[in-house]
Amino acid sequence: MAPSLRAVATANVNGVRAATGKGLLDWLAGTGADAVCLQEVRARPDELPAAFRDALDEHGWHLRMAPSETAKGRNGVAVLSRTEPEAVRVGFGDPASDADGRYLEVDLPGGLTVGSLYLPKGAAGTPKQDAKDLFCKSFAEYLHIARGRGREIVVAGDWNIAPTELDLRNWRNNTRNSGFLPHEREWFAGLLDAGWSDVVRDLHPGVDGPYSWWSYRGRAFDNDVGWRIDHLLATPGLAASATGAWVDRAPAHDRRFSDHAPVTVRFGGRG
Repeated sequence: MAPSLRAVATANVNGVRAATGKGLLDWLAGTGADAVCLQEVRARPDELPAAFRDALDEHGWHLRMAPSETAKGRNGVAVLSRTEPEAVRVGFGDPASDADGRYLEVDLPGGLTVGSLYLPKGAAGTPKQDAKDLFCKSFAEYLHIARGRGREIVVAGDWNIAPTELDLRNWRNNTRNSGFLPHEREWFAGLLDAGWSDVVRDLHPGVDGPYSWWSYRGRAFDNDVGWRIDHLLATPGLAASATGAWVDRAPAHDRRFSDHAPVTVRFGGRG
């Protein structure tokens, strides 16, 4: 039986200090999620804005963080949860990335594990792409091990891969760009073949998007020229309980707190 919860959300905040003053706190105050995964926090615990800390206290959030130990002011992931985690794990046993602020997971009551992922961006034909590919290989191996623990798991975050042509508006112009390379899409498809569910796509079959990232350049946001790269992958029991998924797209370009929009999945259970 899947753990009882209302919703899990993910948001790449593009720097929590900047996002705090741009609407992140309003979004957090309104979300009904039981857990929120954040990426690109870009701050250590002692660098969090006072307003952000106050908001967490006011709304009863428990915060766990994994800042980057290798590149100060970059990367960094976090999990906010309504209940106190029973266990916390930073990284996934990969010496090449565990100190980079790329992955954090918490065990919550009821047999649920929530992971916050910031997968590397990559750049085709460069060492950055090689590093991304190695990360993906190690992470897929870890996900196989994690499923063997017998817990329901959701890994939510910025995966930096658009899995199919439905997942980005200008796919024809991006077939040679990182994020839509054939081998990246094959890797993502392999996770689904192994039993993971792309919950947002399962709930929005056969449609363009819903996109979650838009470039700050030009009028990409206004014209909805976006990418769907913020995913929630879940184990079968949890995925089967999903009843809705949506992107909290800002009403206007100048009201965005990040170049990403939060993505939320509602699950069956209480509430």
